[in-house]
Amino acid sequence: MGLIERILGAVFGGGRNTIVETVEVFRENAEKSASRANSMHGATLEQFAGEFRLQRRGWFDRLMDAINRVPRPALALGTLGLFIAAMVDPVWFAARMQGIALVPEPLWWLLGAIVSFYFGARHQSKGQQFQRELAETIARVPGVVHNLKSLEALEEGEADMEAGPKEDNPALNEWRRAS
Repeated sequence: MGLIERILGAVFGGGRNTIVETVEVFRENAEKSASRANSMHGATLEQFAGEFRLQRRGWFDRLMDAINRVPRPALALGTLGLFIAAMVDPVWFAARMQGIALVPEPLWWLLGAIVSFYFGARHQSKGQQFQRELAETIARVPGVVHNLKSLEALEEGEADMEAGPKEDNPALNEWRRAS
């Protein structure tokens, strides 16, 4: 007994499992890997929640948001207005376009840069808002999956009740015929 105890003590001694430790050198522990993946997924969702948490905004922020909403409709309506002006009074429109022809090219480049930066920043802002909404949707997925499984189980339960008993029970069949 002492020899076997020494051999097992050498292999499994000190509260350790040397076989498992040796195998884990060559192959990843699936349970620990799943635990790490779960922790990382939870930390990712926590980060998204912290990063995209809605904050109360003051009157100045709301005013700036309102002002930032003006350029796009103004540009679109202004362009439509130019088309209408060209049709209503072509001579007036031609005189205005001659004035625009006198604007130097560097000023056109500056205008293009300003408009590009404005719309580029707006595009980035909308992209971040989309990511926030996507993160919120992904966070709701486990609840939706659970609800769907519950509904499917409920539906299968009703189907089972409608189909009647699955196994043949002679005593129950005789009782049904009698009543």
